[in-house]
Amino acid sequence: MFNVINWGIDPTLVSLGPVEIRYYGLFFALGFYAGYSIVLKRFREQGIDEKWLDKLFLFVGIATVLGARLGHVFFYDWAYYSENPGEILKIWRGGLASHGATLAILFAAWLYAKRIGRSWLWVMDEVVYPITFAGFCIRMGNFFNSEIIGLPSELPWAVVFENVDLIPRHPAQLYEAFSYLAMFFILKKVRWFDQAEGRKFGFVIFAIFTARFIIEFVKENQVAFEDQMTMNMGQWLSAPLIVFGAWLMYKAKLKHEK
Repeated sequence: MFNVINWGIDPTLVSLGPVEIRYYGLFFALGFYAGYSIVLKRFREQGIDEKWLDKLFLFVGIATVLGARLGHVFFYDWAYYSENPGEILKIWRGGLASHGATLAILFAAWLYAKRIGRSWLWVMDEVVYPITFAGFCIRMGNFFNSEIIGLPSELPWAVVFENVDLIPRHPAQLYEAFSYLAMFFILKKVRWFDQAEGRKFGFVIFAIFTARFIIEFVKENQVAFEDQMTMNMGQWLSAPLIVFGAWLMYKAKLKHEK
């Protein structure tokens, strides 16, 4: 019998009467705090008025939560929510989709760019760097929640999510988390990404969703209808974003060579 890692931690960090602080919420807040600090440093280095930072994170924060919720509703469970529209607002019951958050952030960044008179690509270059770290934090929150689990596995690092079942599985959340953390450190060390507007944005979109596409092969499907699909919903949604990211890097390369 191969060794496995048993994971059965209570997802609630602190419970004070009706108020619960969950690990997921803690990691989510850490991701936003780290992102704010990173962009604040970038703004100071470029001599940009810090008043615009609060507006940026207001736009991005609202877009992240709203987009992630609506992404889950429309991409994964429209059959249920179309019959129970009141449940859409009950976000505390879970149900967020990163692809929905991505699309909403792209739109929010476009609105923000128009407001401050900067290019959309410049805004996205500033935003995507901390997003890689935020992605790491969110997937760590998923791990503590024992959700988005992987398929059964006999690998030595397989994890038994005791709050789900007793089957050793791929820790798919950790695969994604550490992929995003690697991207964060790559962007931190390699200045090549700052040489052309849109290059950093393109790389992150390409790398995040390529990693997501590959890791989906070892994930359990999130909803039943995916069992009948050649690729699951996460892969179908990732494919156009991979192409978009590659196109952005190519356009940035052509512009830089002129």
